[in-house]
Amino acid sequence: MTKIAFIGTGIMGAGMAHCLLKAGYKVTAYNRTAAKIRPLLEAGATGAATPGEAAADADVIISIVGDDPASKEVWLGPEGVLTGRPKPGAIAIESTTVSLGWVKELHQAVTAAGLRFIDCPVTGGRPGAENGTLTLLVGADEVTLAEARPVLEAYSQEIIHFGPPGAGTAYKMVVNLMAAAQAVALAEGLLLAEKAGLDLELVVQGLTSGAVGSPLVRNHATRMVNSAHEPVNFSVQWMHKDAVYALQMAADVGQAMPLSAVAAQLYRLALAKGWGEQNMSAVIEGLR
Repeated sequence: MTKIAFIGTGIMGAGMAHCLLKAGYKVTAYNRTAAKIRPLLEAGATGAATPGEAAADADVIISIVGDDPASKEVWLGPEGVLTGRPKPGAIAIESTTVSLGWVKELHQAVTAAGLRFIDCPVTGGRPGAENGTLTLLVGADEVTLAEARPVLEAYSQEIIHFGPPGAGTAYKMVVNLMAAAQAVALAEGLLLAEKAGLDLELVVQGLTSGAVGSPLVRNHATRMVNSAHEPVNFSVQWMHKDAVYALQMAADVGQAMPLSAVAAQLYRLALAKGWGEQNMSAVIEGLR
């Protein structure tokens, strides 16, 4: 049986790991906050005290944590994955949305350690993770992806292969930066409609059914109007983090991003006002 080490069981990771258990895989789970793996233990997973312990003799190692520092710690830290002696040739999968610079560095590090690497950020939010319907944004060589595909399909409905390692992360930077800007435009539009004296229920109806009625608008318009930012699907702090990483990628390749830069500043404003742990729809609160 394929042994999977699963590192990070937060909003996304818990659902993904449960899907792997349902598919019949042997899962060893680690989370910095140990209490968060308890439901997985009850569902049949094995717990580990460190990422290295989780990765010992693993065939596949999957990480989905918070940001670059967290990813560096779980892979290369003193108790990280590479201290646990995973099987030679094991597949290392980083699903955290990290910076492109770090994903390239991580690729080199795990390859030097004798592992194969896939960068695999995900989209679909908490419902997609729990229902096994995520879309995976993959950077990998063809052979490694083909071998990992049965594992990846346990929690996804679509796998888009963008190219070699790093390509999946580069695309995730693009799409999350666009999402940040769209959410800010939605927030500004709703606040303008409110101050113009419009019926916000009708405004939401018009926005969600009209030409600008993207999935993001449909998912967040009512939440913004009602200041209903829980439950959290994707938080303000993580959207701000992703926007910062994406703007760094843009700077590295010499592409000006003036609108996106302003969107990132408005997420930082929401963070400063204490909305960081709320759903990304709370960016509107920074503008009220």
